[in-house]
Amino acid sequence: KMMSGRVVVDDDDETTTSSDGTSSSSDSDGELPVAHNGNKNSVPPIRKDGMAVCERCGTVGVKHAFYSKTKRYCSVVCSRGLVRGAGGGKTSSTQKLTKRPVAHGQHSTSLSHKPKYELVTSFNWKPYLARSEFVAAPVSCFKHVAFADCWDNVTVGMKVEVENRDCEKFKHIFASFYWIATVVKIAGYMAKLRYEGFGMDDCKDFWVNLCVDQVYPVGWCASQQKPLIPPKTIEHKHGDWKQFLVKRLTGARTLPTNFHAKVRESIRGQFPVGLKLEVVDKKRISSVRVAKVTQGVGGRIHIVYESLEDDGFWCHERSPLIHPIGWAQVIGHDLRASPEYAKMSLEKALLRKCSPDEASWDMFPPVHTPSCELKFREGMKLEAIDPLNLSTICVATVTKVLRNNYLMIGIDGMMAANGSDWFCYHASSPCIFPVGFCELNGIDLTPPRGHKGEFRWFDYLRLTKSQAAPVSLFKKDIPKHGFQEGMHAEAVDLMEPRLICVGRITRVVGRLLRVHFDGWGGQLRPVVRLRKPGPLPRGLVPAGRLPPRATQAARHWLPEEEEESADLQGTS
Repeated sequence: KMMSGRVVVDDDDETTTSSDGTSSSSDSDGELPVAHNGNKNSVPPIRKDGMAVCERCGTVGVKHAFYSKTKRYCSVVCSRGLVRGAGGGKTSSTQKLTKRPVAHGQHSTSLSHKPKYELVTSFNWKPYLARSEFVAAPVSCFKHVAFADCWDNVTVGMKVEVENRDCEKFKHIFASFYWIATVVKIAGYMAKLRYEGFGMDDCKDFWVNLCVDQVYPVGWCASQQKPLIPPKTIEHKHGDWKQFLVKRLTGARTLPTNFHAKVRESIRGQFPVGLKLEVVDKKRISSVRVAKVTQGVGGRIHIVYESLEDDGFWCHERSPLIHPIGWAQVIGHDLRASPEYAKMSLEKALLRKCSPDEASWDMFPPVHTPSCELKFREGMKLEAIDPLNLSTICVATVTKVLRNNYLMIGIDGMMAANGSDWFCYHASSPCIFPVGFCELNGIDLTPPRGHKGEFRWFDYLRLTKSQAAPVSLFKKDIPKHGFQEGMHAEAVDLMEPRLICVGRITRVVGRLLRVHFDGWGGQLRPVVRLRKPGPLPRGLVPAGRLPPRATQAARHWLPEEEEESADLQGTS
C-alpha cells in the first residue's frame, strides 16, 4: 500500500517464536546475527535485504515494494522527481542532501567527525537543554552554516540508528551494539532521542549532536554487520522485535545516506590554508594588509599578516574584514604594501586573473548596489556601530567616499588627526543607520566625546553646520531571519575571536541582534592585555581610544545578515 510517497506494506515472512521467546524466520539467508538471547545464530530484528531507504525523501520501507530496478525510491513521485532534478530542473531542499547518494556499504564503520583535539574543557549544552524554558535558535536562521537551507527536513519523528547504551548483556560477544531511536526534540544541531519500544516513557531519553556523535541512517547496521539489540529495560516487552520494527519503520523518515559526507564537506570550508588575501590592519583599522590563511575549520579561518610579527586572528570566511586580492586598489582604500604589490594586485583584479594561492573576487559574495540616485557625500552625519566597541552605536561622520559605494567613517569626538581610526563600511552595511534611528528604536546613542547635556540631533547638526545623510541612502529591507529574544546560540567573543561562547539574544531590532554572553553578569572581566572589543582581533588600541569596560564587551550588537553575522553560530 502506498500513500503520499510513503510505503506501507504488510510483512508476510513466516516467523516463529521459540520456547525461550526468541523470534526466528523460516528464511534466514542474508540475515544479520542478533545477540538478543546471546545466540549469534538468532534472527535479527531486520533482515539485511528486507528494508530500504528512499534516496530522495529518506522514507524507510520494505525493499521489494520500492520502485526502479535498483529499489532506490519509495514511490513514482520520488523516482521521477530525482530524475527531473538531475536533468537541471529545480530541486528540493531535501535533494541538496541526497543529490549524490552513497550506498550504505560505502560508509566506514565510523561516520562521525572526530575532533582533532579533545574538547575536555568545552562547554556542554546538555544542562541548558534540560531546562523547560530553553530555546535554541534554529539552524535555518544561520545562513552561513552547514545545512542552513535544508535542516528543516530533519524533523521530530525521524528514525536513526544509534549505540545502545542500555545493554551490557552481550559485551562478551559484540564490541558494540545498536538500536533504532526516534527524534523527539530538536535544538540547533542537537537532537533528543528515544529508543524504539519505550513509547511515551522518557526515562532513557538522551541528547546527541547529529553532526558529531555516532548517529546513522536506518540500514547502516545491516550494511556494516552490526547487531541491533533492544535495550535491556524493554527487551521483555515484545517477543517478535523484527515485526515490531517493521511496523515502526515502514513509512518513517531517516537521515540521508550522504549526511555525514556533507558534514565533512562543510567542515573543510572554502578558503584553503596558504591562501593570500587583503585584510583590515588590526593596528591601523583605516588600512589593509596582505595576509594568508594558516588554519581553517567550519568556515572559520585563522589569518596571519605577511611581513609582520603577529599571532594573527580568527574570523569567518564571510567576515567584512577580509577581501580579495586587488580590492584596496580597486575601491581606493589605503593599502600597507609595496608599490610592486599595489600595481600587480590592481592588474590581477581588473583582469580577474589570480594565482591559485590568491583569493579571487568570485570567492566573495557580491555586495548590494543601492538603486537610489542620491549618493553619500563627505561630511554627512549618521549613526554607526563602533567597530572598536560593538556594544555602542555612536554619532558618526562620512569622512571619505570610496569607489563601489564604500565609505570611510569616523566616530565624532574620537577621530585621530591622521585618520588612522577611520573604518570602512559599505553603503548597504547593516552597521550604519540614518540620523534618529536610535531614538526611534529606544536604543542609547553614544554622543561625541566631551558633549555636555542631552544630545539632540537637530541642535548638533546646526552647531556643526552639517547635513544628515538622507534616509533613502540606507538599506531598509528587513529579511525574515527568524531570530527572537531569548534564543540561545554560540557567538564569537569579539574581544578574543578564537573563543566561541554561550550567547543569548536579548533584543532584536530590525536587522540587528543584541547578544549577551551568559555567565558574565555585572562582573568585570580581567584584562590581560589591551584588546579591541569589536570585530577586530586583539591588538593595540589606536591613539586616543580607551578600551571599554569588560562588562560592555559581554553585550554586542550584531547584524543578522549572512555576510555580517558569521560570528554567530547555531547550538551544537
